[in-house]
Amino acid sequence: MAETQDVVELILQDHRHMEDLFRQMRSVEADRAAALKEFADLLVAHALAEEAEVYPALKRYRNIDNEEVEHGEHEHDEGNQALLNLLEVEEVGSDEWDSKLEELVEAITHHTDEEERTILNGARENVPMKRREELGEAFLADRERHLKEEPGSIENLRRIVGSSD
Repeated sequence: MAETQDVVELILQDHRHMEDLFRQMRSVEADRAAALKEFADLLVAHALAEEAEVYPALKRYRNIDNEEVEHGEHEHDEGNQALLNLLEVEEVGSDEWDSKLEELVEAITHHTDEEERTILNGARENVPMKRREELGEAFLADRERHLKEEPGSIENLRRIVGSSD
């Protein structure tokens, strides 16, 4: 199967991968710390690429609600804070870790659900496929660039969260 370049599908693929990583982080049989690291890097790189390459372009389409796009950016900040809270827990699998994991799952699930219903459906209806593919290329390139930098490190998240206050 050919890989899609449609930015909507690429974002949806990341969302489904994040859900898989949540399942791994909840499983006592999985390497929960490794799943958390992969999740942290993906979440931060994904959000940075959306904010740099996708959201500004979508704001130009009059049938896409700018308030929803800005709300999506705000929810990225909330997700980053919830992720940092989990990363700061010292013992993987402890009661505190499980509690912080559920707060993270709730924040991210809320965001992805809203983003899929509002922003991504708006993009499907209003943005021509050629433009969605151009945005997909830009999104992937930016996301990959960030992934090489281990963006989900606790130090980087402290910087990101500190700068959004």
